[in-house]
Amino acid sequence: MRITGGKAVRRLLKVPRGFDVRPTPDLVKQAVFNSLGPRVVGARVLELFAGSGALSLDCLSRGATSALCVEKSYKHAEFIRGNAAAAGFESNLEVRTQDVFTMVHQLAESGRQFDLILADPPYGEKNVGRRSTSFAQQLLDDPHLPKLLAPGGRFILGHTKRDTLEIVRPWREVKTLKHGDSLMRFLDLEGSASSLP
Repeated sequence: MRITGGKAVRRLLKVPRGFDVRPTPDLVKQAVFNSLGPRVVGARVLELFAGSGALSLDCLSRGATSALCVEKSYKHAEFIRGNAAAAGFESNLEVRTQDVFTMVHQLAESGRQFDLILADPPYGEKNVGRRSTSFAQQLLDDPHLPKLLAPGGRFILGHTKRDTLEIVRPWREVKTLKHGDSLMRFLDLEGSASSLP
């Protein structure tokens, strides 16, 4: 796994061993950032279920101003810090070792906002004939998450094809990228004035 673009392109990233982390594949990351284009430059980034922090580090490499990674595992959070230091981004990256949904509530209460919110959480189960209970669906259902998206911002949410999500208000789907079993959904808020893809 490596940074796929920007000033730290091809920088190798360390990833925790085992099945607790499912890093977003490099090809998927490249497709996401190709779609985001200039949105990344100068962006304030929030990465939820950060794992190795690869999405945030790619954002910083491509010109984002700052990134906040939320990762519940202390062990994985240490990998994020190590990767940030190795890539020279430790001053731009903040890591919070906390439950994602607790952190989202706290950030909303504090009034913080982000231009890009990225989440590629652990995959949910196949849910034919019933509503998804996955982390991806829980993020869409969370009433505090929309408050964190700055005007004109974008939320990129990863999930597996077998996990059928319901896109609930105020979220509006702008684009979907498909790669193997993975989907990356690009969402903004209803009434958003953003016209960029």
